[in-house]
Amino acid sequence: MTSRLVEQLGAQSVAGATAASLAEQIRALILDGRLTVGERLPSERALALELRRSRSTTTRVYSLLEGDGYVSRLHGGSTRVALPHSPPTATNTDDDAAIDLSIASMDSTPGLYDATVRSLPRLAALRGTSGYSLRGLPELREAVARRFTERGVETDADEIIITSGALNAFHLVLATIGRRGERALVEQPTFPHALEALHRHGYRLLPTPVDVTGWDERHLSDTLLRSRPHVAYLIPDFHNPTGASLSDAERSRIATTARNSGTHVVVDETTAELDIDRGWSPLPMAAFSPQVITVGSMSKIAWGGLRIGWIRAERSLIARLLATRPSFELGTALLEQCIAVELLQDMPALTAHVTARLRAGREAVATGLASIGGLSMPPTSGGLSAWLDLGAPISTSLSLASRDHQLILPPGPRFTTGGVLERRLRIPITLPPERMADAMGRLQLAWNDVMAGGASAPREVPSSAVI
Repeated sequence: MTSRLVEQLGAQSVAGATAASLAEQIRALILDGRLTVGERLPSERALALELRRSRSTTTRVYSLLEGDGYVSRLHGGSTRVALPHSPPTATNTDDDAAIDLSIASMDSTPGLYDATVRSLPRLAALRGTSGYSLRGLPELREAVARRFTERGVETDADEIIITSGALNAFHLVLATIGRRGERALVEQPTFPHALEALHRHGYRLLPTPVDVTGWDERHLSDTLLRSRPHVAYLIPDFHNPTGASLSDAERSRIATTARNSGTHVVVDETTAELDIDRGWSPLPMAAFSPQVITVGSMSKIAWGGLRIGWIRAERSLIARLLATRPSFELGTALLEQCIAVELLQDMPALTAHVTARLRAGREAVATGLASIGGLSMPPTSGGLSAWLDLGAPISTSLSLASRDHQLILPPGPRFTTGGVLERRLRIPITLPPERMADAMGRLQLAWNDVMAGGASAPREVPSSAVI
């Protein structure tokens, strides 16, 4: 059985790698959070067998990591993930100086303050209630349902539950319908915290490829019919991180195939309203099958600090969700719900702000990349980020080099199930232009470091090995 360490490394990343390179890749997994502090690693002998390398190589790998404080070892016992007692030079940055590109999110909409002030009488009117809101405020559920209807799928407030964000909604869905040990189809790449949620609920993951040009629909459909996964998690609009969108025809075919395979489709619409200039507006995937479960949130169109999300589902599932929810929370904060009601009353203002900010961020990224030889901006008509092709499997090396320039940049494998996509890098387009220009300058310095290092970069692999 493959250990989690080797699964995260990926076979193509370790083929021919030196002990120093392997240690550096494991260090990157630790810094990136893909290996957790205290986690037990394979023994030297077991790791050598898995990697088909000599025992002396794996001994050297663990010795290098131990010397830097990234593992702790007991003689004759286990090797476990650790962190240095003092921050290493590469990450010794203060919050103000560092630029964090691991979070693809904008600051708040200009209307947030006014909406908060307008929401206070609504909140005051609720003082005579218990304050618990298991299903969500009726007026907020009606506003969310109305937005679904405007986008092309008739929706009633009884088909909506208000949650504390989309990820909270996803956990509630999995807690209600989840089956440990079952399979889950996921896009490769995808939102990392969704992968973590599926792992936490005991699912075995089946990846299906997505790129800036779209989905491999045949692969996706064949996987649904052949493996009949219990759950499929999809981001059909401005996919995170590639920015691709499914057409109406693709949505219809995938929804039909999933229904035939008995798969619960959970659609993440967190990015659905992040349009810059796509030029067309697809129907929500729920329009093609009543069984589709949709999760969404206010985090990208209003503010990440406004922890408001929702679930749209059939009434029978809504009843099951409401029965499950009290086991881990008793509802969503009322003040945030009141503010969300006010914000959703003026969707044109929200979407106009989003479009303007994303367009400016996209231009700043394109300008910055133009000055870095070998990198260019792929087509990006909306969404959170640009999904770059680095031309070689150096994403982890570039991520580590970026830390030396106070730039936090997750490598491509962070968005995958098994350490693949080392040629890829996600660059958010959500920062203000001046901040983004600074980030691009730091990226260029890191890029120059990696290019100058030459032999320190991971070995080139055939492009067919990278999905």
